[in-house]
Amino acid sequence: QVQLVESGGGLVQAGGSLRLSCAASGRFFSINVMGWYRQAPGKQRELVAAITSGGSTNYADSVKGRFTISRDNVKNTVYLQMNSLKPEDTAVYYCNARVTVVAGLNEYWGQGTQVTVSS
Repeated sequence: QVQLVESGGGLVQAGGSLRLSCAASGRFFSINVMGWYRQAPGKQRELVAAITSGGSTNYADSVKGRFTISRDNVKNTVYLQMNSLKPEDTAVYYCNARVTVVAGLNEYWGQGTQVTVSS
């Protein structure tokens, strides 16, 4: 079993910044991909950003130039630096990890952390 614990959400004004963290723990061989998804009320969960074990990144068009994803391999932690936040960024942000375990490649989700951007 793998656990993902998110932190760093909160309430900020438009134009402000937040930094989300997600720490992975448990028994696994490696974390292949870690990423962040978000879900606003009444909307589908969508990919925000992802980063591979090799450092390759992918971003949703709506956050390019504003958000930066990074990882600390020693701490098994992924970060999402969010700058120039907009009210449209308001959502619950979920950490996601694709992990190599004994049985193969599994996917895990965190509980989510609320990000609210006021105008």
